Amino acid sequence: MKMATTIFNTPLLSWLLRRISTFALALTGWKFVGSLPDIPKYVLIAAPHTSNWDFVMMLLTAFDRNVNVSWMGKDTLFRKPFGGLFRWCGGIPIDRSKSNGVVGEMARSFAKSERLILIIAPEGTRGKVGQWKTGFYHIAKTAGVPIVPGFLDFGRKLIGFGPIFTPGEQIETDITTLQAYYAGKVGINIHKTSPLNGERRD
Repeated sequence: MKMATTIFNTPLLSWLLRRISTFALALTGWKFVGSLPDIPKYVLIAAPHTSNWDFVMMLLTAFDRNVNVSWMGKDTLFRKPFGGLFRWCGGIPIDRSKSNGVVGEMARSFAKSERLILIIAPEGTRGKVGQWKTGFYHIAKTAGVPIVPGFLDFGRKLIGFGPIFTPGEQIETDITTLQAYYAGKVGINIHKTSPLNGERRD
């Protein structure tokens, strides 16, 4: 399946939004650390997730880095009259009522796509949580694609990307390794930033 036309690759508009995003990030003092890999398919995890502003920052980052990202949403969001708009913004509808589940649906999406960068917030909510949801991990493992850790550190105004991570056989060990990358990084609402690997944030 060829890459769908989205807001991230629409001719002229994406070019204009890229210029605006680059200017906005520079004006507000944000800097980048690391880079996204030049590979066609992977799961990009985004943490910490503490505010709706994270979505705005995700859009600015995607435009600035010139990357076409996708995200999952409940299938009910993609009904008329806004279904086409959400798809154009990179949304992929997910039917949670099907027996195959989200993991199976997304694995098939990866299989039939030439390029797919799926962004997922492993915390699953803007609130403080005790542990990550592991859906992102199972999607990557089932689809046979790597995981790339991405972060927004509002404390230091850094947007970063870590090294490619390939899921192994021990999910607990893998999750611990991935979480270690996020040590010391805080969201816009610091009190909602989830503690990881024994960190204490009261």
